[in-house]
Amino acid sequence: MLPDHATRSRMSGAGKIGLAALTLTGCGGPQSVLNTAGSDARVLLTMLSVMLVGLVIIWILVNGMMLFFNQLQTGAHEERYARYLIVGGGIFFPTLVITALLVWGLSIMPDQRAPGDGLRVEVTGEQWWWRIAYWPEGAETPVIAANEIRLPVGQRVEFDLKSARVIHSFWIPALGGKMDMFPGRDTRLSLEPTEVGIFRGQCAEFCGASHALMAFHVVTMEPADFDAWLAAQAAPAMAPDGDLARRGAAIFAEQGCGACHAVRGSDASGQVGPDLTHVGSRLSLGAGILAPTLANYMAWIDHTGDIKPEVEMPAYDHLGDDELTALATYLMGLK
Repeated sequence: MLPDHATRSRMSGAGKIGLAALTLTGCGGPQSVLNTAGSDARVLLTMLSVMLVGLVIIWILVNGMMLFFNQLQTGAHEERYARYLIVGGGIFFPTLVITALLVWGLSIMPDQRAPGDGLRVEVTGEQWWWRIAYWPEGAETPVIAANEIRLPVGQRVEFDLKSARVIHSFWIPALGGKMDMFPGRDTRLSLEPTEVGIFRGQCAEFCGASHALMAFHVVTMEPADFDAWLAAQAAPAMAPDGDLARRGAAIFAEQGCGACHAVRGSDASGQVGPDLTHVGSRLSLGAGILAPTLANYMAWIDHTGDIKPEVEMPAYDHLGDDELTALATYLMGLK
């Protein structure tokens, strides 16, 4: 027996509510503006919420007025009354509400160009990865890393943003707004994390074939933990541990990997590709797209261009499985 019209309407309404609830569950996660973990992101979310409420009020009143006069009161109206209604309800009121929201929004906008509290992080957008340099206050040389950013909570950190070739856009949704990166020009913003956690950043400006594969993890830490981590990152690479890792280090040198990559504490001093001194301690491989497992390290070395189209790193598909295993073991041991 088929359900009647009322039953079908209730089923349809329930289905819509269920679909809406299912949609909202996808709004969280490590790369969501709704999952705030910084003072700037919290202000932006407040602005979004208040402005959305204001716009909904305008929409309801304007469309309610149209519904009232089209469906409920369809007779002739006095011209003067109609003119006041159109000008006041259709022009003056929306303009007043939107202007008030704009003035309020500008007054509470996060000061993402304010100076930092000491730590400066230089980020350069490459094709398609992130070159990272940490400059603690008073430091004469930076601590070099790649494809992962770690920050102390409770401190405003200043970012110096650069681009090597094309326009990129630096964005950590959980911490704040985005900022474009231009070749030949430095841009700047500052962010203040307020919660410890792991979040995700992304290039938000189309920059080429692997734009969607240009991501990074952001780890916010207690200040003491961050200081200890930064000190460890400044140290040279650990010596290979075990015969397999030592063989991998030899293959790394034989294949000329050190011409593009640096491993501080070894003869590898290349500046073209990411610094690999502590690559084994990072939470991802290939700029936020692969989990750091042995199989993924081997696949990345063997099929680089298949995983990230048009990447500059050549694929080392001439290596055998045993050589790939040794090389991947060596890289994973660079903690």
